[in-house]
Amino acid sequence: MILCDEKNLLFTLQTKNTTYQLKADRHGILLHTYYGPKIAGGDLSYLIRGMDRGCSPNPPEAGLDRTYSLDTLPQEYSSCGVGDFRLPSIELELPSGSRSASLRYRGFERRPGKYALEGLPAFRGGEEAAETLVITLEDTAAQVAVELYYGVFEEEDLITRAVRVINQGGEPLRLTRCASVCLDFLRSDLDLITFDGCHMMERCPDRAPLRSGVQGVGSVRGAASHQHNPFVVLCGHSASEDYGLCYGAMLLYSGSFEALAERSQYDNARLVMGLNPYHFRWTLQSGESFTAPEAAMVCSPCGLGQMSRQYHRAIRHHLIDAPCAGERRPVLINNWEATYFNFDADKLVDIAKTAAPLGIELFVMDDGWFGQRNDDNRGLGDWWVNTAKLPGGLEALVPRLKELGMTFGIWIEPEMVNEDSDLYRAHPDWALTIPRRSPTRCRNQLVLDFSRADVRDYVYAQISAVLSSADVRYVKWDMNRSLTDVYSAALPPERQGEVYHRYVLGVYDMLRRLRADYPHILVEGCAGGGGRFEGGMLYYTPQIWCSDNTDAIDRLKIQYGTSFCYPVSTMGAHVSVVPNEENGRVTPMETRGVVAMAGTFGYEMDLSKCTEEEKAIIRRQTAFFKEHYELIQRGDYYRLTSPFDHGPYTAWEHVSPDQSEALVSVVSGSVWAAQSFLTLPVKGLDPRRTYRVNDDLTLPGDVLMAAGIPLPQFPGDYTACQFYLKAE
Repeated sequence: MILCDEKNLLFTLQTKNTTYQLKADRHGILLHTYYGPKIAGGDLSYLIRGMDRGCSPNPPEAGLDRTYSLDTLPQEYSSCGVGDFRLPSIELELPSGSRSASLRYRGFERRPGKYALEGLPAFRGGEEAAETLVITLEDTAAQVAVELYYGVFEEEDLITRAVRVINQGGEPLRLTRCASVCLDFLRSDLDLITFDGCHMMERCPDRAPLRSGVQGVGSVRGAASHQHNPFVVLCGHSASEDYGLCYGAMLLYSGSFEALAERSQYDNARLVMGLNPYHFRWTLQSGESFTAPEAAMVCSPCGLGQMSRQYHRAIRHHLIDAPCAGERRPVLINNWEATYFNFDADKLVDIAKTAAPLGIELFVMDDGWFGQRNDDNRGLGDWWVNTAKLPGGLEALVPRLKELGMTFGIWIEPEMVNEDSDLYRAHPDWALTIPRRSPTRCRNQLVLDFSRADVRDYVYAQISAVLSSADVRYVKWDMNRSLTDVYSAALPPERQGEVYHRYVLGVYDMLRRLRADYPHILVEGCAGGGGRFEGGMLYYTPQIWCSDNTDAIDRLKIQYGTSFCYPVSTMGAHVSVVPNEENGRVTPMETRGVVAMAGTFGYEMDLSKCTEEEKAIIRRQTAFFKEHYELIQRGDYYRLTSPFDHGPYTAWEHVSPDQSEALVSVVSGSVWAAQSFLTLPVKGLDPRRTYRVNDDLTLPGDVLMAAGIPLPQFPGDYTACQFYLKAE
């Protein structure tokens, strides 16, 4: 609900459990007055007080009032160069060469339904689900208008933010910073949680108290990156899974980003999040506008767990647009770890013949099917089927798989090119390379200039021909290197600062076309695993490969960190072979299955090498996953323990929305002799109902949440067990 007090220029955004408020003050500064647990109403600007802070300057409207300074006021969208020395939200390079922005309130508009952003991902919502508030600010001297967009999803406690900058003057100007969200607090006793790591170990939580000055994370890689995720949390020092005030901020963007928090000299805090200003310089001609990506905020008065579940619901209901909505996604087998580049059609069919009787439904052909791609040094860019490997093309292969009862999926990496390819030999200027400089390679590949429509059109036509040649039901869209040598041969020197962002817009354009032309295809995102696991990609790809690291024990940490924002239904997770090829660890087949079920679930191994006992386990796993699919994929998710605490086990839980059933999963760590008797309290049940646990124990919900479930003695390292709870 959006409440607009036009007389006092007070705007209150009400969700189910939270309130967000902003106000234009007497000088036209748009103040942030409150964000927190839901309150009935009132003007919270009484909390903002002023005094003469000697080195904090005063705007011209304040006259001789030294108590009024932008340097100390909590603002909705901070300026630069005019007296606020904290983190700016916007920076302009004006025709005069000066760099400043001084914004004042000019008006508002309230709309039913959720706003959309042209060319950019954004949460979706009709009139029954969301409302929109647009606040217009102006810098009259610069002749610039800034529109602040707010989307309010009442049921999900979600508030989205976006920004549009318009050049209203007669001369061009340049935008050198444009954040999507600025969030000010009249306190600084907060912790900042970021989700960091590296390739093979993504999104590990890192929590630290705010210190004086600026701290934060970001990426200059042209993608969100394995190293830092565009999702951060600010919370009270004592906030936990179930208690304390928590604020989440998520950026829906697949390129370089920045998320910075500042603890000011007077113990206030500011969070600014958006495009990374590194190598960003966007020219706005007269009348042109620029739209910054969307950010999504959740405030939870009841701890980190509730914050996560609110994000999960909002992402599932209002961000993801999955094909065949409401239907179960298939259990898949990917041939990569079974064959790598060494395969032909008969070998693929043999894998499928083993997989189909085990309950596996989708066969995914990975890298190596196109051009002269017999290793990872050649062929990228030549998106035509290698008929030496696949005689007759997909037209011949796919019917053979369908005869076995399996659908077909395929791997692509459209954004990349090898120099040893027909595409590069014909169009070397289509790659991002700097004139007169040898290119920087990664995985012996270069990045295609997706800021160019002609490049995108060529690549899309090739891939579209392949997808149209057979009944393809799944596409894995990969991206296996970061951007370097960022220069576009299609843009003049003064506009090279636009390439990073135009590249991302080009990726979105390709994905939009793919989804529109092939609405039946399930697209899974990937970037060397989890290097682009964020809301922007989820808008187009309903699931994303969580990490190239498939070791079950490492995945406990990766999937735990990922769950703070992103739901289980988005996490690509597979059972792979042991010893694991990345770390050599050996874990039981049962454990690998339990961990992969906390994601989209599939297999990535040579099933022909499995024993009959292992095949029997796979049959049970696929049947169990299908039986409990709705509970696992669409239930509420509870983190019962943290794998980073190095306790005796890691546990998590899925609870159906109506609390009629739950699934508890437990994986042991290293075990020792003379184990203690362990009991696991669960969460999210109806305390007034009675639950049967694995058909051998019946207890009230309040007892199970307070006293817990007795755990068995773990028979060895990294073993797993599950408990299915059904209300009677």
